[in-house]
Amino acid sequence: MSRISRKNQVTVPVEALRESGLRPGDDVLVRATGKGQLELVRTEDVVDKWAGAFAGVYPPGYLEELRRGWP
Repeated sequence: MSRISRKNQVTVPVEALRESGLRPGDDVLVRATGKGQLELVRTEDVVDKWAGAFAGVYPPGYLEELRRGWP
């Protein structure tokens, strides 16, 4: 069992972390899912998620050409 500290901190038991696949240092979103219930969801780095998503959309050199026209 864990307890909420005066600083609103909770120590998550190691076994719960192992079962969930969460690791120390993970960024998590905390959501209230009901009265007396919270859910922790690992968040993804937005840059990592979308990096390269539009590769191949524009022909080679197109974006560089557009950038040359910027002030």
